[in-house]
Amino acid sequence: MIRVLLFFAILFALALGFGELADLPDLVRIEYNGYSYEQPPIIMALVASIALVALLLVVWVIRVILKSPQIASRFFQRRRKDKGYTALSQGLIALGTGNVKQARRHGLDADRMLGDEPATKLLLAQTAQLAGKDDEARQRFETMLDDPDTKALGLHGLFVEAERHREPVAARHYAEEAAKTSPGLEWAGKAVLGYQAVAHHWDEALKSLERNYAAKLLDKKSYRRQRAVILTALAQKLENGEPERAFALAKEAHALALDLVPAAVLTSRLATRRGDVRKASKVLEATWRLSPHPELAETYAHVRTGDSAVDRLKRVKSLSAQRTNTAEGALAIAKAAMEAREFDEARTQLKKALQSEPSRSAFLLMAEVEEAEHGDKGRMRDWLARAVRAPLDKAWVADGIVSVEWQAVSPVTGKLDAFQWVMPGGLSGDGGVETLEDSLFDAPALPAAAAASTVEATPETVISQDVSGVEEATVELQAEPVSKKTDDKPESGSSKSEATVANTQPAPTVKKGYEGTTDDVKFSPAVQDLPEGSAGSAAVEAEPAAEPASDVSVTEKAEDAQPSDKADPASGNGAKAKDDAVETKAEEDMEKKDDLNRPIEFAMSRMPDDPGPDEEEEKKKATTPRPRFFN
Repeated sequence: MIRVLLFFAILFALALGFGELADLPDLVRIEYNGYSYEQPPIIMALVASIALVALLLVVWVIRVILKSPQIASRFFQRRRKDKGYTALSQGLIALGTGNVKQARRHGLDADRMLGDEPATKLLLAQTAQLAGKDDEARQRFETMLDDPDTKALGLHGLFVEAERHREPVAARHYAEEAAKTSPGLEWAGKAVLGYQAVAHHWDEALKSLERNYAAKLLDKKSYRRQRAVILTALAQKLENGEPERAFALAKEAHALALDLVPAAVLTSRLATRRGDVRKASKVLEATWRLSPHPELAETYAHVRTGDSAVDRLKRVKSLSAQRTNTAEGALAIAKAAMEAREFDEARTQLKKALQSEPSRSAFLLMAEVEEAEHGDKGRMRDWLARAVRAPLDKAWVADGIVSVEWQAVSPVTGKLDAFQWVMPGGLSGDGGVETLEDSLFDAPALPAAAAASTVEATPETVISQDVSGVEEATVELQAEPVSKKTDDKPESGSSKSEATVANTQPAPTVKKGYEGTTDDVKFSPAVQDLPEGSAGSAAVEAEPAAEPASDVSVTEKAEDAQPSDKADPASGNGAKAKDDAVETKAEEDMEKKDDLNRPIEFAMSRMPDDPGPDEEEEKKKATTPRPRFFN
């Protein structure tokens, strides 16, 4: 706008001047060597202007003629540059498409035409990298270090080459040089910080982080988080040597990032060592409300040394109440209840955890509850089997690496604050999440407390149980002196002896419908531990005999006390053949069970889905003599 106004002002001044000249009445006269030339002033002004323009034109022509060599040289140079930039552009396009040969050809043409063009040097160096000519690429990048304009470019290329060849020392050196040359380089600042963190040089890492934040390479939120991580790592390093400085660093880290679990745990642990229980508790509570974690609950339970298990349970309940309905809180209460021997509370909390967020640790803890409370090996194994198929527990995971403890930097990429508390990906259980019924969490009914149950039976009496869902077990029969006599008279034609059945752990009740059993048989509580891997065992003590009775797992065997030659003719050879078959079966079983520590086997007379015995079996069962059981 100003230029337009200036143009109109100059035009107005010229018009005004020519107007004044036209109004002059006088004449302008020029005399030279006797010649005289008279014209009005306006005409003389026009003639003078034309003469000036002609003079300038002549001067320009003479100047062009004199400078024609320079003009021609400049023209050819410009044309050469145009061709060079065209080749450079085509070379960059070929490099981007992966055509190494064409990119190298265009790069050499551009280098010949453009000379010391930095872009051409970069094209040739990257072409050598892509072609696998590492020595040539390194040499080209090193030549860039001599020029201040291309020094940062050469350092970046050498840094990339050092990382490709797994030379961290050289890569760190190039990154530090680049950070000194150009403090605003983002790649150099992050690389220096990463290498210092990997080497656990936390004091230097703090200085690098401050420089990066001053150069505005990261925002305030990221700066606070990374500073908290570095301070936590430094405090862990100084925990044993300099506890006072470690406490100050951990406290600052906790203030910068309240949800950083390692910082809270370390601050609480150091505060406990100082005797400041209140500070230790408040730190853990603040982090628990943001990010519940098992380590927080464990540290909170032992925040005061010397407390009983009941006191620890109360404290964990108080912590869990600050953020309700979490699986971590339920598991923490269950563990504390186990230590306090409050199994009902442990069952209740484990039920919540398993129905909301099932995990292997919850199933394993449930198996521990079954074993500790009742010694029920069968239910314990059932929970252990479920644990195998359950989802994995959460852990510290970073770049595919699963770590038991938190680390400040990833061991793979060197990234700061890479570990996250998540479930390991691709490592879930075999069976996925299963639906758990409420009946699974009910405690089994305890049998009546009795020292022993007496059983009247022959020396070779065998009790057969058909219990579905329980592992097979064998019954060991040993001949012992009669432990107790009764007033009942033995039945005619048979020799009865009193025996004591001792069960090493609570066993299920044997009900009607099982061949060779009584209407209701209960076993006494455990008196001694079973061999590992067995589900139940019973020992029947009878009168001394010439040789131990054999284990028979088919049906109850009742022998007549009369000599075999005076046996009932109706049974005849059939009874003898049956006895022989039973003895043969017993011998085969004894060969299989050469070790009494083998898993116990329960012989099943029928499958669990069998509707029941037919009429012939009922008649046979009614005529078969059965032993008497006395309380």
